[in-house]
Amino acid sequence: MSLENRVKATAKNIEGKIQEAVGDVTGDPQTQAEGKAKQAEAKVRHTVEDMKDATKDAID
Repeated sequence: MSLENRVKATAKNIEGKIQEAVGDVTGDPQTQAEGKAKQAEAKVRHTVEDMKDATKDAID
């Protein structure tokens, strides 16, 4: 529904992937976990946007 929200979710996903990779390289499990958490948050945001789109389509 909102392109801006989708862009933010994609950016959060990329940020999480980078943070996880840094954690892998440095051997820091906390950084890895934080990166994975950001990716999960991004996935939830995308799902919410998909649900908004589906609801809007059903109404129209």
